[in-house]
Amino acid sequence: MRLRVEFTTEPFDLDEVPAHAVVAREVVQDAELDSVDVGPFGNTAEGGAEAVLSTVDALLRQSLAAGATRVSLQVNVIADEEGGR
Repeated sequence: MRLRVEFTTEPFDLDEVPAHAVVAREVVQDAELDSVDVGPFGNTAEGGAEAVLSTVDALLRQSLAAGATRVSLQVNVIADEEGGR
């Protein structure tokens, strides 16, 4: 099974990137995922279920520890290369 996670961390800071956002970016970029898209107002990552789920666990733990007061995320099952789920 393949999953896509979309997430944001808060609070936002328009003057500089908050520590929790830096940590979240590092977690997903260092993970064994197939694709990662990091943006200023939302982030997306895709990969196998185990990789995505373990990344979400690390993302939540580490970004909250770094000062996030809210983490919004959505996880979707996506079709794999053979067109199945």
